[in-house]
Amino acid sequence: MPYPHAKYFVGFALVVIVVGFWESYFVPIAEVPTAFHVHAFTAITWVVLLLLQDWSIRSRRRNLHKIGGMLSLFLFPFLIVGFIMIINVSAAGYVANKSEFARFLGPSFGLSMMIAVMAYLTLFYLALKNRRNVRLHAGYMLTTPLILFESPFSRIILDDMPILIFTGSEFPQRVLDAIVIAMVISIAFALVFYLRDRKAGTPFLLAAGFLLVESVCMYVGTSIEWVRLGFEAYAQIPTALTLLVGFSLGAAISWFGWKSVDRRGPQTVAASPR
Repeated sequence: MPYPHAKYFVGFALVVIVVGFWESYFVPIAEVPTAFHVHAFTAITWVVLLLLQDWSIRSRRRNLHKIGGMLSLFLFPFLIVGFIMIINVSAAGYVANKSEFARFLGPSFGLSMMIAVMAYLTLFYLALKNRRNVRLHAGYMLTTPLILFESPFSRIILDDMPILIFTGSEFPQRVLDAIVIAMVISIAFALVFYLRDRKAGTPFLLAAGFLLVESVCMYVGTSIEWVRLGFEAYAQIPTALTLLVGFSLGAAISWFGWKSVDRRGPQTVAASPR
């Protein structure tokens, strides 16, 4: 395994998810909308699956690693659906003028979440395509928690590490600043991994690029009229259609990524989800 400390990184991401969403999701878990349950279950299962994959390949349990790979193909479409459901909730809150926070952050959040979906689709496809190249395959898979890291970590910043919000802004701008600061930290982390090994660090450079675009969209989206109008238009699309598109995209990536394995690279059966 080319990343000997992967389990600590993924484990840390899992802890951050639990801590970051403890008060807003886990404590009132019986009262939150279904969309949050789907998103939470699929995202946490994805991170746990990464831990399983790291452990199985290190302990030379190749059959278990293959089973985990097959599970990832099945889980991925539902992971994308979870993201789409959160976008839908945000869009509904925005058009209903549910709160000052929903009106201010909704368009930026929706646009950045769509970039996050694009990042997941791209990174997982490349992970599957390069699954015969252990370093690239592992790198692409390990970048996926970075895409969702900002959401729980920004909540930790707001509650426990306010010193990191150097802008001195007030609510609701303060929430936006915390999210972008969390993204910048994730970008820095990804760039460090890229600079340590530029030859095989492409996954981390690509993830940093997605996060940069996402952070810019998050920060300026709320002040751009066409973004606000576009989010209002999105809210009018039938929910079933958005979920169907999300599931179809996820399923297509699982299928075509599995089929498009790069056979030019060194054969590493243990890294293959088959």
